[in-house]
Amino acid sequence: MSRFVLITPDNNFTQRTKQATNSLHGAVQTLQADYLPPSPDDILRAINGDPAEVILLGPGLPTEDAIRLASLFDLQFPEISVVLVTEGGSDVALPAMRAGIRDLLSPEASVDDIRAMLERASLASAGRRRGLGASVAEAPTGTRIIAVMSPKGGVGKTTVTTNLAVGLGKVSPSNVVVVDLDLQFGDVASGLMLEPERTLIDAVTGAAVQDSMVLKSYLTLHQSGVYALCAPLNPAQADQISGDQVGHLIAQLASEFQYVVVDTAPGLGEHVLATLDRATDAVWVCGMDIPSIRGLRTGFRILEELNLLPENRHVVLNFADRRSGLTVQDVEATIGCPVDIVLPRSRAVPFSTNKGVPLLQDGSRDSAARGLSQLVERLKPDWKEKQHKKLHRRAVVQ
Repeated sequence: MSRFVLITPDNNFTQRTKQATNSLHGAVQTLQADYLPPSPDDILRAINGDPAEVILLGPGLPTEDAIRLASLFDLQFPEISVVLVTEGGSDVALPAMRAGIRDLLSPEASVDDIRAMLERASLASAGRRRGLGASVAEAPTGTRIIAVMSPKGGVGKTTVTTNLAVGLGKVSPSNVVVVDLDLQFGDVASGLMLEPERTLIDAVTGAAVQDSMVLKSYLTLHQSGVYALCAPLNPAQADQISGDQVGHLIAQLASEFQYVVVDTAPGLGEHVLATLDRATDAVWVCGMDIPSIRGLRTGFRILEELNLLPENRHVVLNFADRRSGLTVQDVEATIGCPVDIVLPRSRAVPFSTNKGVPLLQDGSRDSAARGLSQLVERLKPDWKEKQHKKLHRRAVVQ
C-alpha cells in the first residue's frame, strides 16, 4: 500500500493532495507545519502505519531547509522519493537535483497533476527498493565504453580523447560523455576550454551514486554538445576515489549515454584496471619512440595475463615521422599487432590544444584531423558491417 506524507501549512494544497490520492492505492498523512525538523528520523517517527514511499515538502516551507533535509533522506533512506513543492525556477532545480529530490511541483498544481506526480514518485520508490543492494543495471545494447590508454605519458592521449569525443558527438548528438580519469593531472577541462562546477570527486560520493539524474546534473556541457566529467581540481583528492567507485560510475554513465569515452591515467593503476574491466573498446596511443613502443608491448602482455584486454582494439601511432629512424613495420613487430591509425606530426595539433578547441570541432583539414576522423569512423555503430579488406588495416607514414 503506497504511503504519502505531506508537510505543509497550506490547507488548500493539502485538500488537493487528498483528492489526488483518492484514486491511488494509499492515503496521505499530513504534518501541518511551516518548519522542518533537523533529521529524517524525526519525520518518520511522527507517521503511523506503513513505511513512507513519497514525501512532499511544501508549499510554505523554507526552500533551503527542504533541500537540506532532502539530501539527508537521499543518503539515509534512498528508497523514499522526495518531492519539493515550490514556486522556484531554474535557480532551485539544480540544487534540488543534486540533493536527490525526485520531482518539483508547483504550489498551484491541479489535482490531476498532483496525482500523476505521486504515481511517478511511487513507482520510483518501488524501483529503488527493488534495486537496493543490487548492482547497476547493464548498459543498453550498443553502448560503447571506450578507454583511451597509454602506458606512458606525453603521447597525446588527451588530445586523442577530446577529439574522439567531439567526433562521436557529431555521430550521436547529446549522447556522448567524456570522463577524465587522470585524477591528479587531467587536462580534459583545459583541452575543451571548460570550467566545471562539479568534478569526478562529487560524482562518486553522495546523491549522485544512487541517482543517475543527479549524476547528469554534475556533468559539464561542452559547446559541441558533448558532456564532460572532469578530474578533481585538487590532485590530493585522487586518493579518495577507489577502483570500485570508478567501475560503478562508468556503469551509471553507460546506462545514460551511447558513448562513454574515458581518458585514463598513464600506466596500469587501480582506476585504469577498473575501467578496462567494463570497457568494450580500448584505444591504445603510443608515440614513435622506443620507450613508448616497448611500454605498449609490456602493457599488452600484462593485460593478456589478467584477461583484461577489451574485445575491440584500436592502436593509434601518434607523432609519426619517417625521419625518426623507425617505421610502422618496426612498431608492429615490437607490439605484436597492427597499427590502425597514424597521426603525423602537425603544427595544428599543439595550436588547437592551446586554444582549447579540438581539431574535429573546428573542421580542420589537417592530416592529423583526417587520422582522427578515421578513428571516429572505426567506432561508429555500423563500422564492422561495412566492407573492409582487413579489420586492422596497415598504416603508412607519409
